[in-house]
Amino acid sequence: MQVTTSSGKYSAKHYPDNIKDWKKEGNYFYFYTTETILEVRIISDKIVRFRYAADGNFQRDFSYAVSDRLEESPVNFGLHEFEENFEIYTEALRIYISRDDLRLTITDLEGCIINQDELGFHWQYYLQKGGKIVYCSKQIQEDECFFGMGDKPTDLNLHGKRMENFGTDAYGFQKDTDPLYRNIPFYYGLHRGKAYGIFFDNTFRTIFDFGKERDNATSFWARGGEMNYYFIYGPELLKVAEGYTSITGTAELPPLWALGYQQCRWSYYPDTRVKEIAAEFRKREIPCDVIHLDIDYMEGFRCFTWSKEGFPEPAGLIKELAAQGFKVVVIIDPGIKVDPDYSIYKQGIQNNYFCKRADGALMEGDVWPGKCVFPDYTNPEVRKWWAGLFKELVDVGVRGVWNDMNEPAVFEMGTFPEDVRHDYDGEAVSHRKAHNVYGHLMSKATAAGMKKYLMPNRPFVISRSCYAGAQRWTSFWTGDNVSSWDHLWLASVQAQRMAVSGISFVGSDIGGFIGEPDGELYVRWIQLAVFHPLMRTHSASNETGFNQEPWSFGTEYEAVAKKFIQLRYSLLPYLYTTFWQYSRFGTPMLRPLAFVAQHDKQTYDRSHEFMLGDSLLISHVSEQGMKEKEIYLPEGQWYYYFNDQMYTGGQVIKIATPLDEMPLFVKAGAVIPNYPKIQHVDERNTEEMMLHVYYSTEEYSSSLYEDAGDHYGYKNGQYNDIRFKQRSEKSHFALRKKYFGQYNAAYRKHNISVHGLPFKAKEYVLDGNVVKLTPANFVGNVVNIVVERKFENLIIR
Repeated sequence: MQVTTSSGKYSAKHYPDNIKDWKKEGNYFYFYTTETILEVRIISDKIVRFRYAADGNFQRDFSYAVSDRLEESPVNFGLHEFEENFEIYTEALRIYISRDDLRLTITDLEGCIINQDELGFHWQYYLQKGGKIVYCSKQIQEDECFFGMGDKPTDLNLHGKRMENFGTDAYGFQKDTDPLYRNIPFYYGLHRGKAYGIFFDNTFRTIFDFGKERDNATSFWARGGEMNYYFIYGPELLKVAEGYTSITGTAELPPLWALGYQQCRWSYYPDTRVKEIAAEFRKREIPCDVIHLDIDYMEGFRCFTWSKEGFPEPAGLIKELAAQGFKVVVIIDPGIKVDPDYSIYKQGIQNNYFCKRADGALMEGDVWPGKCVFPDYTNPEVRKWWAGLFKELVDVGVRGVWNDMNEPAVFEMGTFPEDVRHDYDGEAVSHRKAHNVYGHLMSKATAAGMKKYLMPNRPFVISRSCYAGAQRWTSFWTGDNVSSWDHLWLASVQAQRMAVSGISFVGSDIGGFIGEPDGELYVRWIQLAVFHPLMRTHSASNETGFNQEPWSFGTEYEAVAKKFIQLRYSLLPYLYTTFWQYSRFGTPMLRPLAFVAQHDKQTYDRSHEFMLGDSLLISHVSEQGMKEKEIYLPEGQWYYYFNDQMYTGGQVIKIATPLDEMPLFVKAGAVIPNYPKIQHVDERNTEEMMLHVYYSTEEYSSSLYEDAGDHYGYKNGQYNDIRFKQRSEKSHFALRKKYFGQYNAAYRKHNISVHGLPFKAKEYVLDGNVVKLTPANFVGNVVNIVVERKFENLIIR
């Protein structure tokens, strides 16, 4: 054991000494030193968990992040003993454990180092707080890049940064503000074109250093708990992402309407104002599916109540809105007003459901209702009670819930003091351990209640705070942002970062929550948000009464906002298909360029471009008055969406950026499904589904997933997985289609538009039948053909 000097708060640092013994139990290996035990768990050929007992005693093996569906699937693994180390092998990895000090070296089968300990695991006693501070340091490989860590508002590549996870109400955060609302202790490393991930499953305050303190080392540590981390090998970045979600769980499909446009403000009040907003959307024919109600809908900000003055008949209001195609989402905070006449407060007091301080006094703090107490969501009995409270909201017609202030945020105090006690599913811990999972478990309980009472319909939950794995039940917005061009850039980067951190269902407050955007900033934000899975405008109340609806900035900007919201609705089949891929495989919906071209070093530090799904590349207009923008296109052929001009990738190009356009490209070969013009998703069941197909001589595969959009029949086979493959030649276009599924879609025909044909088309062959093309089949250079839904082969020549 080596030691360093100690301070009044911490003991000297401790390091493992040499291995004395080892054993194997199933897919677990144990290595014993004088004090420390290393547990190595082989989960699959590419996923391995490393867990250390610093003083020889493991803590409870329990996680709020890991999915109960995590399956162990190693194929062929074992151990070799050598003079200097042990080698654990799988079919993809070699793990070398030093006999002298437990330090790890992980290589691929060719011996290329993927990840290597620097100091490795070490620890010190936290004399002031109790427990241990656990550390792990790794060597930074040559030219290594780092990604992930949730939606930290900073550059995409984390090399040279230090990050902290401690859920914080970061009102008006700016670039590099840290910590923020969410806590995702997961990162990627990429070097020599090969990628890995590390998920440090520890709910205490955690810190990650990516070469800021020492440029040759990255490290992560926690102020309590165990050193317990998962190593995930790609070598592709997207495979690492899928491996991470195999550990923390995949999302369920949301109701389709939740992918539509959502309108919110603090606050639409009273109910007559809500009706006016809904009427304006339909009058102006601007698509919208959701209206949110902020805290003023409640009676004195008491959760699960309705204002007698402002919302006297909530069921009638919601029914009227539903008839116009609107769903209602209401906000629910964790703070429960101290009021002996308030039933929720009385229930919690009677059943001992609220958090307490170390001496047994209730944890009290001021939030919106005044003095409040706070449920202990780490207690499963409290989560069950909380879930049951949503029955009355569902009974009046509420379809979604928005959880706010759940870091937890408390006025003046900031958050809970560390001495607050929590059940932690039977463990009894302080707030130091429970802080980062408080909002996580609040949204979990909320989702459980909404799912139970909405059945057979699907729930929609949006939350501000979380821990790793919350994608299983909730969506997110990036928090209280600002109406500025800097925050428009941040919105793009944060959404990308969240997506590759397991949580794709994310968006930002369009236009900014704090302040007032001008029309240009607002419509440029709308344009970006079209390509974020969650698309919601939200703004704060202010003295001028300024609103941020799509028509608030004058007719010129309204027309642009309307055009792009309509684009969002036309792309819903593509977006829903991309969500299905994410739901099924864990593949991020939003993909930074490095994640689609990881062998191209030009992509590693680029954040202005990203992909939505397999086939759309987006680069939003990010500066006021921008007339053109430089775009880097990765390798391949790309169509500019608004005029079909083709560009070759692997280079920087310039694109003009008039107000009613933005840099948007389609991968050559892609099939992009579109809905016809609709005002809300319930209008989608028309006779036709449009398919926009982009010619390519390279083979390219696309998908279309469809189901009913708002119940669970898809889990019993009531869905269609439609696969397209284009493999064309210079003289003809060829599209094949395979159809899997049992869902009886409402449309009967596909309206196919083929873009970019390099020849003059004269006829098409549909499943062997030859049909001559007429002038009616041409719109400019695009060939339009209407075919039966279940066609299999189409050739144009």
